[in-house]
Amino acid sequence: MELSATGKVILGMLAAAPRSGYEIKQLVDKSARFFWAASYGQIYPELKRLEKAGLIKGSDGSHGARQRTVFKLTAKGRRAAEEWIESAALIFELRDEGLLKLFFANTIEPERAAEIARERAAISRAKAAELREIWEAVDQADGPEGPPSEPDIGSLSVLRYGIESSEWTAQWFERAAEDLERVRAGTVLASRGR
Repeated sequence: MELSATGKVILGMLAAAPRSGYEIKQLVDKSARFFWAASYGQIYPELKRLEKAGLIKGSDGSHGARQRTVFKLTAKGRRAAEEWIESAALIFELRDEGLLKLFFANTIEPERAAEIARERAAISRAKAAELREIWEAVDQADGPEGPPSEPDIGSLSVLRYGIESSEWTAQWFERAAEDLERVRAGTVLASRGR
């Protein structure tokens, strides 16, 4: 069975622990959404598809009147998750609306292009700050005041990647804004390869 993008994140989340669809979405929103988002509209149909394929099994996890299905990997699902996680990454997709807007900047007023780049830089700075807060929360969770915490090295590495790439992206968009302003003023051609 070919795993969809959402199937991959679900199998990865269930490889760590059994979860409901709601719990998967909450965990995605707190972690993977920074690089691999999934909506409820994607998660619930994919849970049904994965269960039909025999990769996961749902069981009643209801408490009181609230209905809840908790899913866990089957042996076949664990093998599929391990095979996918251990295999070479085949997908690298970067979707950045700020880059797309700059790509088409020649179709708008020239002064607006630099503003778009600065707006995108601000978004990256805010994302880096948000990720740094997560890093500090993880750091404090294992301190004398917080509960014990043992985040895995993979998650911490991805978090560090997010911080560093967001900081770099903010710097790049600031440089792009400066270049766009210089080009607009006619003082220099756009820098190449900088």
